[in-house]
Amino acid sequence: MANIKSAKKRILVTETRAARNKSIRSAVKTSIKKVEAAVAAKDKNAAQVALLAATSEISKAASKGVYHKNNAARKVSRLTKAVNGIA
Repeated sequence: MANIKSAKKRILVTETRAARNKSIRSAVKTSIKKVEAAVAAKDKNAAQVALLAATSEISKAASKGVYHKNNAARKVSRLTKAVNGIA
């Protein structure tokens, strides 16, 4: 354990941020799974609704710095392509 006051604070802040990032990543993964499940079931309406929610989650995560903007854009692009591929 650190002895210096600033080092102790850094440890606490890092733990707090890591927990926040983990929560946000988990929410993004869940929303992506919902889109993929709707695509697998070939339910276009459900997939579009889930895509809208997932896009919002991914954008929020990118704006908070949890995901890089290109990573977020790639995730949205792949999901959109999958939803548009439903006949």
